[in-house]
Amino acid sequence: MKRVSVDIGGTFTDCFVVWDKQYIEAKALTTHHNLAMGFNEALGKACTVLGLELEEILAAVDSVRYATTLGTNALIEHKGPKIGMLVTAGYEATVPLSRARGYGEGLDNLGQQDMPNAARPDPLVEAHMIRGIRERVDFQGKLVMPLDEEDVRTQIRELVNRGAEIIVVALVNAVVNPAHEQRIEEILLEEYPSHLLGAIPVILSHQVAGRKGEYVRATSAIVDGYLHATMYHALSALEQNLRAHRYEKPMLVIHNSGGMAQLNSTDALQTIHSGPVSGIGASEHLAMLTGLGNVVATDMGGTSYDIGIVVEGGVKHYDFNPVIDRWLVSVPMVHLVTLGAGGGSIASYDRMYKTVKCGPESAGSDPGPACYDRGGMRPTVTDSDLLLGYLDPENYAGGSIPLNPRRAKAAIEDALCDELDCSVIEAALLIREKVDDNMANGLFTELRARGYDPKDFTMLAYGGNGPLHCCGIAQNLNIDRILAPPLSSVFSAVGAGNMHQLHIHEQSLYMVLYDSNTRALFDDYARFNAIVAELKARGTQDLLRQGVPLADIRHNLELDMRYGNQLVQTTAVIEKHEVHGPADVLAMISQFSADYGKRFGEGSQAPEAGIRINTIRIAAYVHHETVEFEDIKPVPPAERKAPPPPASTRVCHFVGQDGPVETPVWSRAAIAPGVAIEGPAIVASEVTTFLVNPGWTFVAAKQGASWFLRAPTPAITH
Repeated sequence: MKRVSVDIGGTFTDCFVVWDKQYIEAKALTTHHNLAMGFNEALGKACTVLGLELEEILAAVDSVRYATTLGTNALIEHKGPKIGMLVTAGYEATVPLSRARGYGEGLDNLGQQDMPNAARPDPLVEAHMIRGIRERVDFQGKLVMPLDEEDVRTQIRELVNRGAEIIVVALVNAVVNPAHEQRIEEILLEEYPSHLLGAIPVILSHQVAGRKGEYVRATSAIVDGYLHATMYHALSALEQNLRAHRYEKPMLVIHNSGGMAQLNSTDALQTIHSGPVSGIGASEHLAMLTGLGNVVATDMGGTSYDIGIVVEGGVKHYDFNPVIDRWLVSVPMVHLVTLGAGGGSIASYDRMYKTVKCGPESAGSDPGPACYDRGGMRPTVTDSDLLLGYLDPENYAGGSIPLNPRRAKAAIEDALCDELDCSVIEAALLIREKVDDNMANGLFTELRARGYDPKDFTMLAYGGNGPLHCCGIAQNLNIDRILAPPLSSVFSAVGAGNMHQLHIHEQSLYMVLYDSNTRALFDDYARFNAIVAELKARGTQDLLRQGVPLADIRHNLELDMRYGNQLVQTTAVIEKHEVHGPADVLAMISQFSADYGKRFGEGSQAPEAGIRINTIRIAAYVHHETVEFEDIKPVPPAERKAPPPPASTRVCHFVGQDGPVETPVWSRAAIAPGVAIEGPAIVASEVTTFLVNPGWTFVAAKQGASWFLRAPTPAITH
């Protein structure tokens, strides 16, 4: 297997190259003005390791896969085109009203409760750019009012005259009958043909989101349209860069659904958070292969700290109505929580609480932390880590980024020392303690909100800064097992390399499996089978269009089901994809009942309220060859080996420890599997630093994996 996978983050571009049995990891600073430059630099470092030219590698690999946060950044920065929107007449206020909850979407609980300062986010489409057109179909898709085509032409021309650069169409009940949306697209292409310079892209809501819910479907289409041009031009530039270096196959883009597709089969909305989702995918793969049990995946990079949960058996959590930035959308996305905490998080003085505040603002890659010596003047977490002795200024990022301690010291002194009346080291310790507390609180909230106890989980710590901060985070949560996985600094890129091609199609409907009033079972088998067959066909066509052999295509069937009119839906995975009699209906009900009982407790099922299906979902996918992980379980204490002499020592400062500590430093390359090192210690590699806090033990495992183990805290007895 020969493969290149890339995770383009806010600070670093991570590159992972599989060259037969050789795995190479490389990093470079992200070049936001031209992503191809950072990609070429990172891949160039891998080329040096292999002794090959960039063109030789790209000509030989089976695929190049991209995961990127470009779409996320574009939303945050509010860089997008002027959108014109067509809706069913009478529904022009749906998006501006945003279900009367728009002020709170994307905020934490405290922000949602702050009603006096409540403010909606700046709209992606302005109210005067939303136009109603005369048409209507009912909830079953039956025609109520035919489309007034002259009205459509008039409204399109007016939107273009007002400066619309892209048209979004979101009609009522379009998911059950998309004929009017499709006709509007035809009319727009008649008015502004694609061969003209004045051609206007059009986004149809039923193609972006297949479930009912007029507001979330509309916002999904708006976000997709808002990112369309940015993603198209940036990813096209990446693809052209590949073509210029002799790569002739289609470029693959990672989706936030946990799969990937070619660029021509990718919506902009599907790329949001694709980098962190790749890391969760790699965590799932690792947990299944090595029997890790419950895993909480934590990715600490330069800009953010991403949290995902994989429970025993490799089951991921999905969000079917996630909030992206400040917008509620309707797209199946692997669940993750993103905190503004990373190596580049800016530290400042919190005047209200008279202490240090970290993030969410980040220095990014340009100018970066003050110690990068690239013009940054504000203190960051990386500056703190450098002054506390954890980082080697001469060998950071393999020596490609020399660090300047004087800049770091000056930045912390200017911003914090006078306000806090403390020394530089004391201020650096406060930064360290604060950022670790922020990440621990976010992780605790996420696990507890889903009914899990943190001590029942193994923490996976990856990303460039994950192994550097993991001990401080874990001991705040009473977690005693941390695994820095193989290739931890580029683990999300590893996950991108392991993704399978996948497309998810779904349809909202009202289908009663059991009517509690008449005590009748569902018997319209032809309707159910026709919907499943159509969704399968759409997924199959997506993959066939990308050159996948028909024999390799597989399908999963999922049903969103609920009892009566409950608000809570439970997703059941159904093995049999066709219904031919009462036994098949009862099997679906039985699967739903079992899943509901696992989630809410056995005995909580309520079939007497009736049972219905709200959404039918088909995942069409094809498996690809993946990176295999060896058995990386920690060596038992009796079999552990003593470490070699340390390469050097360094004066470090630790939270909770009085005074400086002379800390031994090892090279990760010199530590063989089974070697154990008692903290405090530093184990350094070219791409990351493993910091072993006092009270922790570092145990090396196969494939470069590393365990951080701590003796369990004794239970408190009364």
